[in-house]
Amino acid sequence: MAHAPSTGAGGRRLPSRRRLLSSTALVGSLTLAVAALPTALAAAAPRAAGARAHAADPQDAALSFDPSAYTTLTVNVDGQPVAVRQYKEICYVANPVEAAAQQSGMGGTTTIDNTRCGYESMNVFVPESAFTDQRAPIYFAVNNAGWMASYIKASVTDGASYSSSTSNVGAALKAGYVFVDVANRSRGLAGADGSSPGKAPAAVVDAKAAVRYLRLNDATMPGSAERIVVNGTSGGGALSSILGASGNSPEYDSSLAAIGAAGIDEHGRSTLRDDVFAVNAYCPITDLGDADTAYEWLYNVLGTRDDTGENAQPADAATIAAGFPAYEKSLGLRNPDGSRLTADTMIETIKKEVIRSAESYLRADPTHTIPPLGGTFEITSGGPGGPPTTKTYVNDWIDVDAATGTVRSVDMKKYLDFVATQATLKTTPAFDAVGVYGNTTSGTETNLFGPPTQKYMNYTEFSWDHNNVAGDGSGLDDTGLTWKQYISKRSTTVDDQIHLIDPMDFVGTSADTAPNWYVRNGTRDRDTSFIISINLDRALSADKQVKNLDYHLAWNQPHAGNYDVPEAMAWIAKVVGQAGDPLAHHR
Repeated sequence: MAHAPSTGAGGRRLPSRRRLLSSTALVGSLTLAVAALPTALAAAAPRAAGARAHAADPQDAALSFDPSAYTTLTVNVDGQPVAVRQYKEICYVANPVEAAAQQSGMGGTTTIDNTRCGYESMNVFVPESAFTDQRAPIYFAVNNAGWMASYIKASVTDGASYSSSTSNVGAALKAGYVFVDVANRSRGLAGADGSSPGKAPAAVVDAKAAVRYLRLNDATMPGSAERIVVNGTSGGGALSSILGASGNSPEYDSSLAAIGAAGIDEHGRSTLRDDVFAVNAYCPITDLGDADTAYEWLYNVLGTRDDTGENAQPADAATIAAGFPAYEKSLGLRNPDGSRLTADTMIETIKKEVIRSAESYLRADPTHTIPPLGGTFEITSGGPGGPPTTKTYVNDWIDVDAATGTVRSVDMKKYLDFVATQATLKTTPAFDAVGVYGNTTSGTETNLFGPPTQKYMNYTEFSWDHNNVAGDGSGLDDTGLTWKQYISKRSTTVDDQIHLIDPMDFVGTSADTAPNWYVRNGTRDRDTSFIISINLDRALSADKQVKNLDYHLAWNQPHAGNYDVPEAMAWIAKVVGQAGDPLAHHR
């Protein structure tokens, strides 16, 4: 079935690869059976009455929350004991996908205990102040880095101590929020049957299923499903963003039905909502279909790769970057001053955001300083496996008037060189590298795409057309089709997958976008182009559904998250307060 093109961010017509499709291929079949299912989103109803209505459905009844099934933990927050009820490993779907016992991820190979539902369950932690509070916000933490599958975790442990000034967990508990750790399938997941059941959009489908579980049981669970605040970093920031952008879209209904998500009736129609109240996203690795183009353009337009000796494939980098001007123009975005955001204005736009970041940092605290030109930045870094190390870098790019706390100038060429010196730039291509130049082992996001029976599938034009790994089932070499020929077919797998994890395709459409957004991307973050978060911000600012939008490049921060806990939690408290009583419209 063909579908009319949709409009996305900035009112643009979406590219042909981003059709409105629901596909059985995305839940396990090699052949797409495109079925646009009608949707009947339930009207708002009293919480208790809604729960009773859903309980009549056998599948939803099987997903009922048991308020007595908890253990009590005692933790210390800011030196004070806090009792916390833990509801452990709640399976939020009726038909979870069985996982293999042995799983491989960024941390190596591990053996998991919960093969039945360890990737589709949640841990719910309720602080004492929220034991009987159905108005408390729900802090919904997604924990997947690099778009990798996220096995169930427990951020709250018995006897642990937390500081509300540095720990988002401690701050949420102190504020009286229900804290939820959400597991989800995604790339790298090994199924018990030998398949890869975490291919896109599995992570989004699972997150939506978790939201639906909370809505189904809203009358009996502490906290309010009308006040879900989604928090995530990197791949989790991306997942938070697409979850926040695509609320109640019927395009996910068939995938939700396949895993037995709450609120999908026997006809495959949605009877529950999966929109969320707020998004708290850090360095979101999103817009993957265009991320390589944005990355190569940014780090080649001013010669950054050449300056830092990180340009192993200059001709290919230039080819990828060449597509950026048309892509950026297609978005139809504008800056806050009304000017068009294009390739011609992008460097100046980033410069203004860097200046805003530096000046905000200086204003925030009189002890904050930025070294003068010729001075040095001292950057401390270190992973969990080793001690921190401190390196110094000469400031040759930003000139600050310390007396007034203002920025006199920024040399963008030297600034981008500074960013690329902190951490080596990614390969060319940066996100879709598997299958290119004979690469079969790179950890890029290529294995997020393709059918579950295939290890990976290239999802960008350059990588598809330049795939040279024979027999991997991907690319021109194996299919005999160029990228344009492949995606011009009426139904494919990969173009739908790109679309269904990209918030840019849903912001400004009929989807119910979250009204509140807090997005941060560090000024030293080279893991994706600054362009990606700026585009998301500009698209959100044009969406009339968005009421509160707080976007910044975070001064001198790398690819990281939750480094500004007091500020982020104050923002959450503000938007919660502005929204008022979540039960009022249900009475």
